[in-house]
Amino acid sequence: MELLERLLPDFQFSERHSRDMRATPTRVLDAVTELTAEHDPLASRFLQIREAPARLALRLGLRNALADRPRFGLHEFTLLGRNGDRELAYGLIGRFWRSDFGLRPCADGESFRHFSEPGTARLMLHFSCDPGDGDGTTRVRTETRVHCPDARSQLLFAPYWLAIRPVSGLIRRRLLRDIERRASEHS
Repeated sequence: MELLERLLPDFQFSERHSRDMRATPTRVLDAVTELTAEHDPLASRFLQIREAPARLALRLGLRNALADRPRFGLHEFTLLGRNGDRELAYGLIGRFWRSDFGLRPCADGESFRHFSEPGTARLMLHFSCDPGDGDGTTRVRTETRVHCPDARSQLLFAPYWLAIRPVSGLIRRRLLRDIERRASEHS
């Protein structure tokens, strides 16, 4: 949990999920790096629905940040760091409540940690592994944290979080299932 505490110790919103898997921590974290939302048709559908207002606006001739971008996916996240076989973190910076996500560039973990633009949130997607008691299992945890730097961004993000959290949780649980499948294929 060193990456969590170093890169995003303060946050207002979070969710956690876990799953026991029959795979080594190394294989589990390697499987995380292979993830894409495109492999999960349900996650892809949810992302299509999420982007629908901005894509419709484009068709109506209204410009937005999605005009020159492919569909949103895990490829938008920046790898913030990996701590051996214990943890792995990805980050995203933006105004997620906007129909076009309001994404900002993020080069690495240090730029993520030091980013502080008013009205722009930071989101960390973190995975950690705890090996079982010699039984070949690994407890895999995922935690999503969001930090809003000011009251205005917090007020804008809160209703968005309430709306997407159930779907976000479902996607995280499905990601864990996909990680388990991928990790067990290579064990």
